[in-house]
Amino acid sequence: MKQPLVYDVVVLGGGAAGLMCASVAGSRGRRVVVIEQAKRPAEKIRISGGGRCNFTNLHATPANFLSRNPHFCKSALSGYTQHDFIALVEKHRIAYHEKTRGQLFCNDSSQQIIDMLLDECEAADVTLHLGAKISSVGKGESGFTVATDCGEIRGQSLVIATGGPSIPKMGSSGFGYKIAEQFGLKIVPPRAGLVPLTFDEALLARSKDLAGVAVDAIVSCDGVQFDEAMLFTHRGLSGPAILQISSYWRDGDDIQIDMAPGVDVFAALKELRRDHPRQELATGLARLLPSRLAQRIAEAGGGMSRMADMSDRQLQAVAVLVNKWQVTPRGTEGYRTAEVTLGGVDTAELSSKTFESRSVPGLFFIGEVIDVTGHLGGFNFQWAWSSGFAAGQIV
Repeated sequence: MKQPLVYDVVVLGGGAAGLMCASVAGSRGRRVVVIEQAKRPAEKIRISGGGRCNFTNLHATPANFLSRNPHFCKSALSGYTQHDFIALVEKHRIAYHEKTRGQLFCNDSSQQIIDMLLDECEAADVTLHLGAKISSVGKGESGFTVATDCGEIRGQSLVIATGGPSIPKMGSSGFGYKIAEQFGLKIVPPRAGLVPLTFDEALLARSKDLAGVAVDAIVSCDGVQFDEAMLFTHRGLSGPAILQISSYWRDGDDIQIDMAPGVDVFAALKELRRDHPRQELATGLARLLPSRLAQRIAEAGGGMSRMADMSDRQLQAVAVLVNKWQVTPRGTEGYRTAEVTLGGVDTAELSSKTFESRSVPGLFFIGEVIDVTGHLGGFNFQWAWSSGFAAGQIV
């Protein structure tokens, strides 16, 4: 039999949070190993941001994160801020730019962020096992034991950085939840977040020819709203505004959509009726909306009527379809296209300063596996950096 490989710290998961934690712990002189089941590390970093990695956001604050305990993220986010990570990026001479709303992207490639993390790990003498299959995790008097297809690995501290089940084609799963449950930790039921919403068959039949149409919109649900782009798809709705609101939407909820932000459509239509009475409604609406969308709303609100033939009540009904469109999505596209996973290890089980389990000394959970989820726009990566840094200073 092979002799067990013994380390101070064993990190399960070679993604953003795991590599950050490993490099920080290693720089403290800790002997660290990272075990990653995929053949390449940090696959989610590689595909993020269209291949350029939206690695943080200039405006990251605790308000950009969802959790049953909204205060949990505060300590980590203040202990390692977006400016700290930007300093690391600049230290490695990676050129970047702000795209919009504080979102920072690499000028060249997301691979630069992966290489930066791997360089930091190498400088800290971190060992990386790729393509390793884990069969069991256990705990004894001397620490933790991880059984893998490349042998038994032991460590005083065990860090779970395995993420959630979003984007399963990247090899993600709910493995981290199973470990938490094995050690008696509670789980907030996980669900897909930052994910497109789908329509039922009846609504799809009325909107299928709108696939590919995009508008700026204000999308609201449950007292929360986002003002960003929205896209009609073959299944329903997507685009930044929809992805954002999906994290707040629950089955059966309505969402309200203003497809002409800042425009009083009722007033605009009355003015068009006065100035262009012979114009058809669809033509008038096309001044405010993409033509295909204008046509569809005109058909729903008044057919091919001329503006002069429409009453105030009819114009008001059309305006509501634009400024206050109420829709009940059938569901979401699920983990297949979800950018993140909501829910996860209950934050009540963890220290907000160290991310160590309150009931199992030496066991840590960081990153997406925890019940902390960021908005779209680089916030989830910042959570990976901040939580990984916090745990890396202690493990």
